[in-house]
Amino acid sequence: MNTQSNGGPGTVEEDAPPAEQPLGSRAPHFIKRSRPLHVSWQVGVFVVGLAVVVGGVIMLPLPGPGWLVIFAGMAIWATEFVWAQLALRWTKRKVTEAAQKALDPTVRRRNIILTAIGLVIIAAVLAVYVWKFGLAMPWNVSE
Repeated sequence: MNTQSNGGPGTVEEDAPPAEQPLGSRAPHFIKRSRPLHVSWQVGVFVVGLAVVVGGVIMLPLPGPGWLVIFAGMAIWATEFVWAQLALRWTKRKVTEAAQKALDPTVRRRNIILTAIGLVIIAAVLAVYVWKFGLAMPWNVSE
């Protein structure tokens, strides 16, 4: 808790952007001290991250949270590899930009209008189908 209310060095500005963590390995210090142990640690992190990413890729066409699992695998890799940290920073920035753009009132209004038009078109096509063929399934319709 902030005990210095006079704007001293212990205060935190509310509008300040969050500081990004430095790039590099987040392995414990005792692992970083030994080169063979650190390489083994990196291989283990890579294998575990690869297994999670492959599981996410498998889930893409199957039921399951494929993209969420892929990003979890990237987060595992980001604990050790700079390239994964940079990829995650870029992804977070793009997702934040997309969320801000989607919350823009003009974009939201356009999306709502396009969705309504799409639903009207689908309803019209469905109404024509039911009017012409009744409630028969498409594979049972014979002309």
